[in-house]
Amino acid sequence: MASIEPSKLDRMKRSFRSDAELDEVFIVLSIGAGLIATLGLLANSPAVVIGAMVVAPWIMPLRAAAFAVLFGDIPLLARSLRTLLVGVCTTTVLSILLGKLAGLPQFGSEVAARTSPNLLDLGIALVAGGLATYAKLRSDAVSSLAGTAIAVALVPPVCVMGLLLSNAYWEDALGAGLLFATNLLGILTGGLVLMACMDSDFRQELKRSHLGAANFALTGLLLIPLGTSFFNLLGQARNENTRDSVEKTIEQFLTRETLTFGDKKKIDVERVDIDWRQNPPVVRVIVRVLDPELPTFKQVSAVQEEINKRQGLRFRLVVERTAIDIVGPKEKPNVQSPISLQLIDSTIEPADDTKPVDNTRPFKEVPQIEDVPFLDNMQIPEKRKKNHLDSTAELEEIKAPEVPLDNQTTVKPLN
Repeated sequence: MASIEPSKLDRMKRSFRSDAELDEVFIVLSIGAGLIATLGLLANSPAVVIGAMVVAPWIMPLRAAAFAVLFGDIPLLARSLRTLLVGVCTTTVLSILLGKLAGLPQFGSEVAARTSPNLLDLGIALVAGGLATYAKLRSDAVSSLAGTAIAVALVPPVCVMGLLLSNAYWEDALGAGLLFATNLLGILTGGLVLMACMDSDFRQELKRSHLGAANFALTGLLLIPLGTSFFNLLGQARNENTRDSVEKTIEQFLTRETLTFGDKKKIDVERVDIDWRQNPPVVRVIVRVLDPELPTFKQVSAVQEEINKRQGLRFRLVVERTAIDIVGPKEKPNVQSPISLQLIDSTIEPADDTKPVDNTRPFKEVPQIEDVPFLDNMQIPEKRKKNHLDSTAELEEIKAPEVPLDNQTTVKPLN
C-alpha cells in the first residue's frame, strides 16, 4: 500500500466510507425503493419496477465493499455489508407483508422473469459493477450511475423473493435469491477488476488481497448453477427454433403444395398446430369444408405419408373438419359505369336481363298487378284504381249499413 500516494488513498477511503454509512437517507430510499418495486411487481408493471431500480441506493455500499476487499480494509467491509444487510432485510420484510396483504393467487411475468438466473445475468452484473466503480473514480462519468442501477437490479430480486416466500413458493424464491447473489458478487467482482485495470498500484494490491481471492472463488462457484441454467435455456431455445421450422414447413406443405386434401375450393386449411408432448407428435389441422365427408381417410393418410417422407421424424396427422353452408341472395350484375369498369373484371360478360336466371323468369316478364283484393270494409279509392301497387295513398273506409240488434242472428253456444 506504500506505493500509493497517502493523500490519494486517504481521499478515497473517506469517500468510500461515506458510501458505506447507514444513515437516514439510505434507510428512506431503501424503504421507498422496496415499496415501489413490490407494488410494481404486484401490478406486473415494468416501468414501475425500473423506477425502483433508479431510487435504490444499494450500489453505493457495494462500491465501498469492493474497495475494502481490494485493500483488505475489514472495518470498511463490515460497515458496507451491515448497511446492505439492513436494506435487504427491510425490503424482504416489506415485500412479504405486501404479498400477504395482496393475497394474489399467482404473480405475473415480472416475477417469473427473476426466478431463473443464468450466465447472462452474471455478465450484466460484472459490467455494471465495473461501470459503477468507474463512475466513482471519475466524477465526469457520474451520469452513468442511474443507467448502471437499472442494468443490474438489486432491489427487485429481493422483492420477488419476499413475494414468493409470502405464498410459500420455496423453489422459485430460491431462484430469486440466487439472482440477488449473482448481482451482488458480480458487482463486487466487476468493481475489483475495473480498479485493477485502471491503476497498476491497484493491480498489485489485488494480487496480494486474500479477500479478493475469496471473492473470485465465490463468484466462480456461481458458475455451476448459472452455467447449468444457461445451457438448459440454450437447448430449449434450439428446440423451439427446430419446432418452429418444422411447423412452418408442414404448414406450407398443407396450404401451398399440390398434394393436399383435394380441391382447394372445397377445403380451406384454417389452422395447423403440432402437439410435441406426444410420440409421435400429432399434427392437428383444422379445415373448413363444403362437403362434410372431405377430406377422406385415404386423403389424410396420403398427406401424412408425404409429410413423414420429408421430415426426420414421424408425425401423426389428425384433421378436424368443420362443415359450412354458404347462404346469400342473388343479385343482378352491375351496369357499365366508371367505377364498375375500374373495379370489376372486364372479361365478364354484361348481364342480359331478358334471359332467365336459374330457371326463373326475368324481371320484365313479371305481370304488373293492377288491382289487389281487400277484405271487409277496405277498398281502393276511385282516384287510385289506375295507380301501381306501391302507392302510399290512403284507403277509404266503407260504411256498412247498420242492422238493428233484434234482427241479428243469435249464435248458439256449442255443446
